[in-house]
Amino acid sequence: MGFREVFGTLPEASAQAPGRVNLLGEHTDYQEGYVLPTPLSYFTQVEAAKAEGRVEAYSEELKELRARPLGSPAQGDFLDYLLGVVWALREAGYKVPGARFYIRSQVPMGAGLSSSAALEVAALRALRTLYRLPLSDKEIAVLGQRAEVEYVGVRCGIMDQMAASLGEVGKALFLDTRTLDHENLPLPPGVRVVVLDLGLERRLAEASYNQRRQEAEEAARRLGVRSLRDVADLCLVESLSPPLDKRARHIVAENLRVLQGVEALRKGNAKAFGELMVQSHRSLAQNYEVSLPELDTLVEAALEAGAYGAKLTGAGFGGAVVALVPEGLRDHFQNTLLARFPQLRIL
Repeated sequence: MGFREVFGTLPEASAQAPGRVNLLGEHTDYQEGYVLPTPLSYFTQVEAAKAEGRVEAYSEELKELRARPLGSPAQGDFLDYLLGVVWALREAGYKVPGARFYIRSQVPMGAGLSSSAALEVAALRALRTLYRLPLSDKEIAVLGQRAEVEYVGVRCGIMDQMAASLGEVGKALFLDTRTLDHENLPLPPGVRVVVLDLGLERRLAEASYNQRRQEAEEAARRLGVRSLRDVADLCLVESLSPPLDKRARHIVAENLRVLQGVEALRKGNAKAFGELMVQSHRSLAQNYEVSLPELDTLVEAALEAGAYGAKLTGAGFGGAVVALVPEGLRDHFQNTLLARFPQLRIL
């Protein structure tokens, strides 16, 4: 099956974008904080052609063809993300009358690897080519986030779209989500980023993600700051009532961990970076309460198998674990974990 078989015409544009894992900086982006994701060598590819007054899309993975007129509300399916990016472009003043898309993706859905941002960025890149739009990679990331927040209804930060649009495989994207200043930093030599997926799917719009975001906003309001990014002293969060104190404690400390992680990367210190990943996971479990027992167990197993560090990646409530593994231990690491978790998918 291909574009021509589905739509009866040839595609006029093609683009791709990668999934990502977040090494440090979880749940900080919607509080204008610092993040440190890295793109994966797994891509979502989109082929596109022009259309009038509607968006049509075929997902090779789902084996589904869907179509809706422009202006249709979100319906909770994969087409929302494509209607969303067309809506965002039109809202920004670009003349995009519609499109047809054929999607094939290597990025697992629901695993916390940002399959939605990969789809948004790939679609926006294809539309940029298709309609010759004067868009920078940063503008594509901003439009992708707007589509997900305002059309799809997931109040995500900007990290995922920036990683998909501006990140480089083999490097970590150090991003200030307030200013969108960014820098790609090489990962330490002799290590491999490994993704461990138990198939614990979750749907963000239906999970507690939006609740966590509201709690963070309320914590910032009570502390009298624009965002928790502006809280430099962890002692200040102790004045908050539960659970806001724990939510703020995680975000404030996580921002500090990202800055420490950047220094570790500049020095090529994989062990120090791995320790920060472990601290991040424990805070996500205890303070932000977005982990699951299965993820906690998998993190500890990864550390026992020789990883420098491991943590859940993405928003939590399911998803995957990312581990930083010495290259020389890779086979031992994988064999050890597969013996314990036969259903584990290792990327």
